[in-house]
Amino acid sequence: MAAGGLPHRPIAVSMGDPAGIGPEIIAKAWAARDVHALAPFFAIGDARAIERVWHGPVVRIDTPDHAASAFADALPVMTVADAGEIVPGHPDVEGARCALQSLELAMGLTQAGAACALVTGPVSKSQLYSIGFHYPGQTEFVSDRCGIAHANTVMMLAGPTLRVVPITTHVPLDAVRGLLTVDLILAKARVTVRGLTRNFGIERPRLAFAGLNPHAGEGGALGMEEIDVMAPAIAILREEGIDAIGPLAADTMFHARARATYDAALCAYHDQALIPLKTLHFDEGVNMTLGLPIVRTSPDHGTAFAIAGTNSAEPGAMIAAIRMAAQAATRRRLCEPQ
Repeated sequence: MAAGGLPHRPIAVSMGDPAGIGPEIIAKAWAARDVHALAPFFAIGDARAIERVWHGPVVRIDTPDHAASAFADALPVMTVADAGEIVPGHPDVEGARCALQSLELAMGLTQAGAACALVTGPVSKSQLYSIGFHYPGQTEFVSDRCGIAHANTVMMLAGPTLRVVPITTHVPLDAVRGLLTVDLILAKARVTVRGLTRNFGIERPRLAFAGLNPHAGEGGALGMEEIDVMAPAIAILREEGIDAIGPLAADTMFHARARATYDAALCAYHDQALIPLKTLHFDEGVNMTLGLPIVRTSPDHGTAFAIAGTNSAEPGAMIAAIRMAAQAATRRRLCEPQ
C-alpha cells in the first residue's frame, strides 16, 4: 500500500475515440489533479489527440512505472498505433482502431497488475462496429477479456447521492418483460451486494427495487410482473440475509429522503435507472462494472463529437471515474488476501 492511502500502481486510462472529448477531459483531469487529490494515472492512446486540444505538458512513457514519477510534472501518455489524421469532432476508422488498441492495452496492463485499475474513455460504437467490434459496448468487451460471463457482471451508475443498477440494459423496451426473470434479478442483486462491499466498503448493503409497471403494478391492476417475478426474487434475497426492499413505485424512489434509505436502486430497465442518475449527477456520473476481478470505471457520458475541440467539455465525470477507481482499488488491496 502506498503512502497516503493511494493505490500502489497508477491507473490506466484508455483515451477512447481520439476525435471525441476523451483527450480533453483526460487532460483537464490531470490539470485538476491537486485540487481533487487524484492518484497517479496515465493515458493510453495517440498523444497527438491530447496535444491537438490542450497545450499543457505531456510526456510520452514506455511503461506504467514511468507514470508515477512523471505524473507531478506532466500528463503521462503511453502511445499506441498512429490514429491517422485527427480532427476533433470528425471520427473515422483509423481513430476507431486507435481507440480499440488503447482499450486492449489498458485492459492487458490492468489484468497483469501493472495498473491498479482501468478507466475507459468514451468510444463511438458505430465506428468500432465498422472495424469488426462485435460487443454491445466496452463493458461486455472488458467482461469477456476477464473471462466473466456477461450475466455475471453488473453495470452500476454512481454519483455522489445515488447508485443505480439497470437489471436489463441495452435492449428494446418491449423485450424487458420477457427478460425480467427471478434468476436474472437474483444474479444482478448478488453481484451488486458483493460489489458494494468490495468497492465501496459497505458491510451490509441495502438494496431497493423499482417496479416495472406504474405504481409498482398497483396490486396487479397495472401488471403482474411485480407479484409473479420481482416479489419472489426479493423474498429469496431476504432469506439469504440481504437487506432488500420492494418492488417500489419508481416515481417516488429518487427524492432525497427516499435515497437515504438504500445504497443502490435496482431498476427494471435502462432509462428507469439512468434518467434519475443523469438528472441528479450529469457531470459527475460514473459507470462502474461490478463482478470483475479488476476495477473498471468510466465517465457516464459519450464522445460528444459536437463539442470536441471547443475546450467546453466538462471533466467532472472523468475526474469522478478516476477517483472512484482509485478508492475501489485501495479498498480491495486493504481488504482482500495478498
